[in-house]
Amino acid sequence: MAEGFTRALRSEDFEAFSAGVESHGLNPLAARVMGELEIDIGNQLSKTIQELPVGEFDYVVSVCDNARERCPRFPGGARMIHHSFPDPPYLTRNMKTDEEKLVVYRRVRDEIREYIEHGLPSGSEGSHK
Repeated sequence: MAEGFTRALRSEDFEAFSAGVESHGLNPLAARVMGELEIDIGNQLSKTIQELPVGEFDYVVSVCDNARERCPRFPGGARMIHHSFPDPPYLTRNMKTDEEKLVVYRRVRDEIREYIEHGLPSGSEGSHK
């Protein structure tokens, strides 16, 4: 969701790439709640850091505590930023219906949007990857 919002709302400031410490494929509930805002993340597959098309970054933003703890160091002096968001798959693991789960996904989606819009550095600080 963070990559989708960054591409949709901050593409003039950042070239966004998303990766995790493990590859899980596209989460259909994440795709659904982003689609509610007309942001298509259907081509954003879950991938590991080693699968990214570039090797150096200006910024690396970790968005969950597990990723922060397991995130490798990046070459080139990337500025590391951490902002923890709740993990929707973890929070919804015992919920029975998609409707219950969607409430959680929407809440986290909206928190991520707020952060992308107002919490990331501004574009005046130069180009970012």
